[in-house]
Amino acid sequence: MDKSERREGAGRVRRCVATGEVQPEAGLIRFVADPDGWVFPDPAARAPGRGVWVTSTRDAVNLAIKKGAFSRGLKREVKPGEDLLAKIVEGLRQRCLNQLSIARKAGEIVLGNDQVASALRTAKPAWRIEAVDGSPDGRGKLDGLSLAWGGVPTAGCFTGVEMGMALGRDVVIHAILMPGRLADSWTTDIRRLAGFIPLVPDDWPRDGTYIEGAGPFGTGRSRS
Repeated sequence: MDKSERREGAGRVRRCVATGEVQPEAGLIRFVADPDGWVFPDPAARAPGRGVWVTSTRDAVNLAIKKGAFSRGLKREVKPGEDLLAKIVEGLRQRCLNQLSIARKAGEIVLGNDQVASALRTAKPAWRIEAVDGSPDGRGKLDGLSLAWGGVPTAGCFTGVEMGMALGRDVVIHAILMPGRLADSWTTDIRRLAGFIPLVPDDWPRDGTYIEGAGPFGTGRSRS
C-alpha cells in the first residue's frame, strides 16, 4: 500500500502533498511524471509508477508547485509545466463527457427540452446538464421545474456541440442524469472539475435554480 494511502471506514483516503490533509480519494487528483520529468494529471489513477495526490482545487495545485511538492513526493526532480492546470481541466472535462456517453448507452440520461421537462415533473434528477451556449429562453421552463425541487445540481460548462459529440447527436442543449452508479461517478469528477472552473456561468439566473458542487465532497451552493 502506498504510504499516502490508508483506509478509513469503507473508503480509501489519501494525503495531499500540498496541504498535508488526509481526505477521501475522490476529492483528490493523482499526478505522475513521464520519463522526461514532466508532471501530468492521472485522474483515472491508472498510470503506472509512483504517483502523488493533490486536493482537486486550483489553489492546492498551485501550492504544490510553489512548495516543490511534486518532486518531493515523486522522489526525483520533476517539472510541472506552465500548462499543468489546463491539462487538469481538459482531462476532467473529457472524463465527464465520456461518462455522459456511458450513461446514454445505459439509458440513464434524458435528452431534449420536452423530454427533460417531462422527467423533471416526476422525479428529481441527480444532475441537470445545460449547454453553456444554450438560450436563456430554452432554459426558462426547465428552471421553473428545477425550482420546484428546491433547485437541482447543475453543470453548465460544456457547449452544445461537446455534449452532442458525447451523446451521439449533432448538438445537445438540455439533459438530465438520473440517480444511480453512473451518476455517482459523474458527481466525483464534476466536483473535481468544480475546483478549477465554475460549473455555471456567472450571468445565469441567481434565484436558487442551479446548485453547484462546491468542490470535492462539498455541500453544494445554490446560485441565489
